[in-house]
Amino acid sequence: MSEPHPNTPQMASPSYRLAVFDQDFLLSQEMRGVRFMLEFSKADLALKAWGVRSTIVVFGSARIGENGDGQHARWYAAAREFGAIASKRGGAFLEGQPFRDNVIATGGGPGIMEAANRGASDVGAPSVGFNITLPHEQEPNSWSTPELTFRFHYFAMRKMHLAMRANALVVFPGGFGTLDELFEILTLRQTDKAPKIPVVLFDEAYWRSIINFEELARHGMISKADLDLFCFAETAEGVWEELLKHGVKPHQDIESLRPTP
Repeated sequence: MSEPHPNTPQMASPSYRLAVFDQDFLLSQEMRGVRFMLEFSKADLALKAWGVRSTIVVFGSARIGENGDGQHARWYAAAREFGAIASKRGGAFLEGQPFRDNVIATGGGPGIMEAANRGASDVGAPSVGFNITLPHEQEPNSWSTPELTFRFHYFAMRKMHLAMRANALVVFPGGFGTLDELFEILTLRQTDKAPKIPVVLFDEAYWRSIINFEELARHGMISKADLDLFCFAETAEGVWEELLKHGVKPHQDIESLRPTP
């Protein structure tokens, strides 16, 4: 029987592990900044490898189904149709270009997110899914491009990736999460921390039934000019027309746009 190596205790010590393989070290509170960097870089490099230069971000409820009750089926169908329209006309295919522009990007989950990713898939275009780890695990929908389907631990990093390449934001009816994302982008626009991208709210009646935008202005909580930060549309074609009206172009050169948030 061979004698134990004289420095076995040293080699068995956690301090001897290579840092890259030391889970206890990497998951420590002190390494949170490094984990932020890793979450940013992993998605950033994958998107660059696919030539994704800009996106159209679609938000909306995860609770809306293709055969849902009330308006749910209509909202799902419209998000799916818009995903196809934007992908066909916006520059999601390389077509001899070095970059893809206006690629559909969503939170990667079910409902409206699924519908928009599905619309892109319907026409053979890639689309992005930025998923988040939740206590009750959110599984990615089956329509985002597998190589462009990401999972984040940090909401902040996920929000950054959703915002930093966005040429436009299209917001379908939704709840707390959708409102959070909507007002995040509106705040960035209001404070000039984000480019002057169009924000289109789908189904004006829904949005006006849950938010009285004019009352915010009347009470001095926002300026009247802030009401011009967004507009409304009632159909998938109408959404695309609003985006064109407000400056979205296929293969848009975004390099000259102001600093990313």
